[in-house]
Amino acid sequence: MKHTIAVLVENKPGVLSRVSGLFARRGFNIHSLAVGTTESPNVSRMTIVVDLPERPLEHVTKQLYKLINVLKVIELERESSVERELMLIKVRAVAEVRARIIELTEIFRGKVIDVGTDAMTVEVTGSPDKINAFEDLVATYGIIELVKSGRVGLSRGSKSIKDRQLRVAG
Repeated sequence: MKHTIAVLVENKPGVLSRVSGLFARRGFNIHSLAVGTTESPNVSRMTIVVDLPERPLEHVTKQLYKLINVLKVIELERESSVERELMLIKVRAVAEVRARIIELTEIFRGKVIDVGTDAMTVEVTGSPDKINAFEDLVATYGIIELVKSGRVGLSRGSKSIKDRQLRVAG
């Protein structure tokens, strides 16, 4: 089962390596990883999508808290959070199909960011389902290249990750 985990960490060198190493040592595949600074320059936020087929999420959470630079860990549950990805996708677009690709891009509220003689690059931002749907639709034209940013997310409402319960030593 895939889980989306938000992890607040100290913004220091080597923290990303230690966190990703923890998942690798336990044989968990990270499907998506996005890292960036937060409103506090000393704190970074990792959004990790991981498949945990056998072990409960609590096991991974306890392991994360054992890492010295980890400040807080929460699960972003789908129904109580907002999640987004960014995708850049280069699609074969000869003159005859270019208008159809532009129309699909507009329907998905994307942007055409580059046009060549036989290809277009499109930017689409949205939920993972929206991103996947757009990818499926333009695949019929031929995908030349594709990159996704990795999922980022926030809990809905006015509370932040910092308002959640303090970390519990594992």
